[in-house]
Amino acid sequence: MQTFFAGDVGYDTEIAGFQTGVAHRPEMVVAASSADDVVEAVRTARARGSRIAVQATGHGARVPAVGMLVTTRRMSGVRIDPVARTARVEAGVRWSVVIEQAAAHGLAPLAGSSPGVGAVGYTLGGGVGLLGRTFGYAADHVRALDVVTADGNLRHVTATSHPDLFWALRGGGELLGIVTAMEIGLVPVPVVYGGGLHFDAVHAAEVLAAFRELTETAQETLTTSVGMVGLPPVDAVPESLRGRHVLHVRLASTVPLEPSLLARLRAIGPLVDRVGEVPAAEVGSIYGDPDFPHAYVGDNVLLGELPPELLDAVPVLAGPAAPVPCVVDIRHLGGAMARPPETPNAVPYREATHILRVLSPAADVDAARAVHHEVFAAATPYAVGRAATFGYGPVDDDPSLPALRDPATAARLAQVRKEVEAEDVFLSVADANICS
Repeated sequence: MQTFFAGDVGYDTEIAGFQTGVAHRPEMVVAASSADDVVEAVRTARARGSRIAVQATGHGARVPAVGMLVTTRRMSGVRIDPVARTARVEAGVRWSVVIEQAAAHGLAPLAGSSPGVGAVGYTLGGGVGLLGRTFGYAADHVRALDVVTADGNLRHVTATSHPDLFWALRGGGELLGIVTAMEIGLVPVPVVYGGGLHFDAVHAAEVLAAFRELTETAQETLTTSVGMVGLPPVDAVPESLRGRHVLHVRLASTVPLEPSLLARLRAIGPLVDRVGEVPAAEVGSIYGDPDFPHAYVGDNVLLGELPPELLDAVPVLAGPAAPVPCVVDIRHLGGAMARPPETPNAVPYREATHILRVLSPAADVDAARAVHHEVFAAATPYAVGRAATFGYGPVDDDPSLPALRDPATAARLAQVRKEVEAEDVFLSVADANICS
């Protein structure tokens, strides 16, 4: 275990994360390499009277850590059991490593669109995956968790050993302890059928209408989404897309796609059409999310329906003419995500049919939030809630945003927190997003 204090060589490097818009300045940093290190860190924090934040990759940082920051990126062990179709994943592992190792056995985890995100934090927040409609949330596939609780003890948490804590950790989005490792189920998917189609923003109305129609008829084997973003005129962007504001329709299916399924989209005239077979090890290419640290701010609403009126409003409010650059992402939910797993967990709002996300560079947080709030106001009549792990940058305290949890889930989480974290050692979800 290494420790750092402000002014020490290596302090700034250790606290740096993917989200550069939130600058940690903790009194003490513990660079953990094992579960024993985490146990020692929690006991030290209790003795010092310090609250604890945790960072693996830092994708989900929301507020600066000021007491103790435990970094887990050195906890990088992955063990695949191809017979049991499981993986044991330590706290600092990124999805890219799990994806690659599982793919060697024809298996896949329920990872999301960004392979660089930390696997544990993503899963604890629920985990909206590339194949979510087919297999459910990532949290639905957790078999066991090794957790250092606020009393400084390491516990093996399962449905039988600690049922309430096991329920809460899987999708609750609360930092109720530091998970040092998790065991997850894998699915037999050696190849994904899908990819993406890019369209110029002048076709936004047609593309969004076609996307909506696609989601109305899609089988559970297909999970799809549409993004809107302005692309810079740089060499890293394909020549046909440089400097354009585009819509990106993304598809991921466990069975081959029928040509008729894409006929309407292709008739619009995509600038780029990259739909085909995607090896499981290369699924990160479907979205092509940024893999470099940067500052961003954003939030989301979960929708009970996706009406044409909302799809008409979104390009106007957050499209090329918006006063700040916006990235819009609408993902189709439902299917297996609508059904609770065999062992229930804390993932709320399973009735949601879509999630609408908006994020922007954090150059001017107030200006970005003003635009985002207009989008969310247009979505309010159709909103059922909000996802805790798709909040980015400083916490947005706008009371008009939907709740992060339904009342029953919130009440049970509060009770579990009272039982295992009464001394308020860890930062709560209101202070820091654990999806990192």
